[in-house]
Parts: sequence; structure tokens; C-alpha cells
Amino acid sequence: MEQLEAAATAPGFWDDQQRAKAIIDQTAAERAFVKPFDTLVSQLDDCAVMEEMAGAEDEGTQARRAAEEEFGAMVEAAERTAASLRLQSLLNGPMDSSNAFLTLHPGAGGTEACDWADMLYRMYCRFCEKNGFACETMDLQPGDEAGIKSATLHVSGPYAYGKLKAERGVHRLVRISPFDANKRRHTSFAALDVVAELKDDIDVEVKDEDLRVDTYRSGGAGGQHINKTDSAVRLTHLPTGIIVACQSERSQHQNRARAMAMLKAKLYEREQDAKRKSLERFYGPKGDIAWGSQIRSYVLQPYTMAKDLRTGEQTSNVAGVLDGAIGPFIDAYLQASAKGTLSSGGAADDDI
Repeated sequence: MEQLEAAATAPGFWDDQQRAKAIIDQTAAERAFVKPFDTLVSQLDDCAVMEEMAGAEDEGTQARRAAEEEFGAMVEAAERTAASLRLQSLLNGPMDSSNAFLTLHPGAGGTEACDWADMLYRMYCRFCEKNGFACETMDLQPGDEAGIKSATLHVSGPYAYGKLKAERGVHRLVRISPFDANKRRHTSFAALDVVAELKDDIDVEVKDEDLRVDTYRSGGAGGQHINKTDSAVRLTHLPTGIIVACQSERSQHQNRARAMAMLKAKLYEREQDAKRKSLERFYGPKGDIAWGSQIRSYVLQPYTMAKDLRTGEQTSNVAGVLDGAIGPFIDAYLQASAKGTLSSGGAADDDI
């Protein structure tokens, strides 16, 4: 930490912007580990002082009871910090400290699935907001009637990928459809792909002849320049069929650079999946965004329940989950992954 902070204050630090950004990102990642540890040490010191103060008061007095209550509250706070620190120690993968690209696609369910993808889009935006991650929408394609056809987010912050990788897979919603005049219960699916933004020391070669580049006019709000020029860029990697798009920047050059960064990240992740032979673990043997391949179910009717099918973690507060409170699911995933007890997901239980 001291070496990184010293480098950041050295003359000419900003002369090499790429190196400067790498140092700042590394400093933020290190601080994300050091700060909770320092907090825990301080909390334990305060607990020791409060315990001593409580012991100095006469037994049975109001002052003694008040000090003991304060001591108990301080111990609980220290335990929460320790639990968070233990969980953070699980983020030790080679890419866990990186930023992340999130891509949402609706699956089986038509308009209902597009609306479900939009609900998930909001859920992840809210999660990022609550956890201090910067969340930028790189591409958003609205549905024909409601919801979205696809969305791509860039999430930046310490260990963004390490936490959000737990969300990669198919998500299932059960509810009474607002688009059904007969008020019948519908099941919808949407898939989330999560890849790490590559660090500067990782190089992925993409040949020009393997790319198809399409430009188009950006949609939505954005001002006259964005909406009146073909600044949005879509890249198709012909050998793999991977498609990425970006329309968040004002210039076509900037959008192409960001789309290329995302394409390289997806190609790298694809290669890692091939090495681990684990693609089926996330999407099922055929990669279907449909029944039997989900990692989590969200039931709104006839009761409320959100359950992760890989870890068994569940809650009846589905409204809170859809408002971004997915921390317990991420925590359970990281712990189960460290213990090697993760299930592959798949078909939901009868009560889900």
C-alpha cells in the first residue's frame, strides 16, 4: 500500500496514463482488503475498553447494564466485520479483483421474458449502487412491447468480478403476468453472462478478417450528436459468433474501442471455460435459456420465495432481492465454491 501510494504521488505519475490507471486500480483493490482489517482491529480495541469499563461498574447498577448492552452491540458489529473479512478472503481468483462486463438476454417467455430481463437489469444496477460500484450501461436494446431484448453493463470497483461472477447463469421468474388478460401464472427466463475486464498484462489477439463491424444510430436519450450520427458499434466475431455492442460514448472510435475490450474479455472467458470444461455447469448441455438450466428461481405468486439452486440459499423477501439485496446469495456461492459443495443448479424443487 505504501509503495503504491508513493508511486501515485511521484512526479510525472500522470505522464503514462495507462500505468497510472493500473496503479490506481491496484491501490483501490489493496485498500478494499486493508480497510476492513483496520476496522476490525479498531473495533476489537474498543470492545476491550468497553468490557473494562463495564467491569469497573458495580454489579446490578444501571450504569453496569448500559455498559454491558453497549459492549454486546460492539461485539456484534465486530463479528459482522470479521464475517465480511472472511468472505473477502475467498476472492483470491486471478481475475477476481477486475472490473466486470454484464450481459443480459431474455430467454423463453416472449414479452414476459423481456420484462423479466428488465427487472434483472434494475436489480443489478441497484446492487452496484448499494455496494459502491460504478455501473455504466454500454448497450441497451428495448423490447418490442415491453422490457429489453439485451443489455450490457460495465461494472467497475474493487473485486467487482469476484462478487458478480456468482450471478452468471439463467434466472427464472414465476408470477401472474401483467401482460395476460386472464391473469394466469407465467414462467420466464433470462440469462446473465459475466466476464472480467482484462488487465493490461493479458493480451488477446483478434484478427481483422475475423471481425464484422456494423455501425448504427444510438437509441434513447443522449443529445443531438449521439442520436443523429452512426456512432454505435456492433462487433461480430465470425469464428465464435460472439456479438458485442457499445453505444454509450459520443464517438464511433470510442465505442469501437470499448466494444473491442469487451469482445476480448468474452473470448478470454470462453477460452478459460474450454480449459475448465465448465460451460455446461452454467448453461446446461445445450446452453438453453429455459427450464432445467436455471441457477436461481424467483417466485412472486402464489407465495414469495427466491432460492438459489446451487447453494440452497433462500429468502421470502423477493422484493428486497429485486431491489439489489443479492449479497447473501453471493456470499453463499463463494463459501460453497471454496468448500467444493456447489450444485450445478438445474430443475427447481417442487415447491419452487
